[in-house]
Amino acid sequence: MNSVVKLEHKDVNAIPFQEASLDIWDQKYRLSAKDGAPIDGTMDDTYKRVARALADVERVELREPWYERFLWALRHGAIPAGRVISNAGALEHKPATSTINCTVSGTIRDSMNDILGKVHEAGLTLKAGCGIGYEFSTLRPRGAYVSGAGAYTSGPLSFMDIYDKMCFTVSSAGGRRGAQMGTFDVGHPDAMDFIRAKREHGRLRQFNLSLLVTDEFMQAVREERDWRLAFPITLAEFSAAEAELRAQLEDPEKFVWREWPVHEGYVVNAAGLVACRVYKKLPARRMWDVIMSSTYDFAEPGFILIDRVNEMNNNWWCENIRATNPCGEQPLPPYGSCLLGSVNLTRFVRDPFTAQARFDWDEYREVVRVFTRALDNVVEINGLPLEPQRQEILRKRRHGMGFLGLGSAISLLGMKYGSGESVQFTEDVSRAMALAGWEAGLELAREKGPAPIMNEEFTVTQEMLCKRPEMERDGWKPGAKIPGRLLHARYSRYMQRVAGVAPQLVEQLAQVGARFTHHTSIAPTGTISLSLANNASNGIEPSFAHHYYRNVIRSGRKSKEKIDVFSFELLAYRELVNQRAMPGATSAAEALPENFTTTSDVTPRQHVDIQAASQKWIDSSISKTANVPTDFPYEQFKGIYLYAHEQGLKGCTTFRFNPEVHQGVLVKGEDLHNTFYVFTLEDGTEVEVRGDEQVEYDGEMHSAANLFDALKEGYYGKF
Repeated sequence: MNSVVKLEHKDVNAIPFQEASLDIWDQKYRLSAKDGAPIDGTMDDTYKRVARALADVERVELREPWYERFLWALRHGAIPAGRVISNAGALEHKPATSTINCTVSGTIRDSMNDILGKVHEAGLTLKAGCGIGYEFSTLRPRGAYVSGAGAYTSGPLSFMDIYDKMCFTVSSAGGRRGAQMGTFDVGHPDAMDFIRAKREHGRLRQFNLSLLVTDEFMQAVREERDWRLAFPITLAEFSAAEAELRAQLEDPEKFVWREWPVHEGYVVNAAGLVACRVYKKLPARRMWDVIMSSTYDFAEPGFILIDRVNEMNNNWWCENIRATNPCGEQPLPPYGSCLLGSVNLTRFVRDPFTAQARFDWDEYREVVRVFTRALDNVVEINGLPLEPQRQEILRKRRHGMGFLGLGSAISLLGMKYGSGESVQFTEDVSRAMALAGWEAGLELAREKGPAPIMNEEFTVTQEMLCKRPEMERDGWKPGAKIPGRLLHARYSRYMQRVAGVAPQLVEQLAQVGARFTHHTSIAPTGTISLSLANNASNGIEPSFAHHYYRNVIRSGRKSKEKIDVFSFELLAYRELVNQRAMPGATSAAEALPENFTTTSDVTPRQHVDIQAASQKWIDSSISKTANVPTDFPYEQFKGIYLYAHEQGLKGCTTFRFNPEVHQGVLVKGEDLHNTFYVFTLEDGTEVEVRGDEQVEYDGEMHSAANLFDALKEGYYGKF
């Protein structure tokens, strides 16, 4: 950690950057020439490069004024996502990279040609530096007959292995780890295989996995009913035996009607539901227990409450969302993409750790307004590699502004993360961002025009009226034409909520149209928080710990390297209040205040309460993990997901440290010290060492935990 100078005033914005933060900035975000010579001399030079690239999108006479405003916002807590920080203004040095973090693949259709075609598209997307998500439950189940091949299919999981190997190969060649999300419907016949997929060492390690959980399934669990695993019947199959099958379509033991992302080639009813043949029936509770035991032991799959995602989607009338970006905060349609940015909440705390501690709401709202324009400009320099991706982002102009440093800011303000007042602060800060953002979206639409989809005319269908009965009450009938701006502002469930506090704003958006269809999402912000925010807490989370180790991938090393990291609030407290303070101190002279919270101090219900408070005002989604202790009772654990569903979340992810499975990026020293790893030598001798001990292997020193993980998962020597 850098040496520091005592401040005369309690200015939280003058805390010197720690070594770990500067190191990550240098590795990931500092622009360098081909020969390695730095082009960004300082972190502020990085901000100037980004501000210039975004201001150059403006009309010539506006470029300098907006350059100054964008630079002001960047210096006051606005932090674009990693792809923007790395690649904006870097075209001369990195011409084939994108400024977009989040994409979702086009729908993977059930044919070998399309499966392999989407692999090719995904490879180009990953090469450009974007993360990508896919739904794989569109593929027929293992053992189904493929008439064209005259054989039986190996199922979706086997094709996921191809995408996994492609991602590893692309990221190995490009130097940046590829990020993928694989989603899968809870009603697919192979859902159990998907849930258990990562129990096999080394399998699908380039994926995060999430289950698409429907309201129908959750109701079956609560009512202890049977659950039917089913897959669509094709029109060809139906036509070949129509006389027999038509009578069976209404028999729930043989067929169920469900939402499905593909209609072409399947049997579809007037409500837009697809006929799915029942393959297997089992108690919903049994499947629930398999899901819960997997998340308890392996932290996967995550939970995406897909019906709620689609119900609350601002583009509810023209999108059927089935996948998200790799971290889950951006549910996106086929070929959808979204750029990200976060506002560092610690930058708006005045007089921290005192009775006068307060949040500067006026400056916060102004940063949000300016940052909204800056992020909107990123659309023009998106650098996406596929034409359908470019068309999608230009038509809807989605972006996802969120915040980081919530946990740190709560500590600076003297509150405790998870308390009632912290939940209220979370809702307040989310609502203020939403309102300021939509105000800016209206102003931008008046100046530059709304997103093209706002002026498109759509035909009212019976399916629309079923989803939004109020449209029928307003006089809309099937066959009528309605502009996108009305469907967006007047009939999206989220905008109806905004109208509850800002009715005039939403009515103007209905008349003019917004500059973008979506404005907010909260990303995990891991390396952005650690580097550019001096390790303020990630996204919406509390700090992982106030002193811990981060496992980083170093070029030329065969396993990960462990480095020390300190939380921002600890740095601030030591700088502004007590230089001797440290977590776990036994003497009062070195102790931290009781409100200093870490992930292990927060109950699962408190995690959900914080997320629910924010989700009310976030129009996309939130990446959040409810950390639970290793010894947390399993029966209580299962209740977290039911509570998340009750509280209106769009998704839920938990993490329970399991030393047999996990050796993640962030690891607490006590966990490492208390975990023993057994290595078997060539002569059969077994050696047991603690996770934090150093082991010499293959001419290098490694922490025992990192070496064990690299050997077990098969990535040793492959970085």
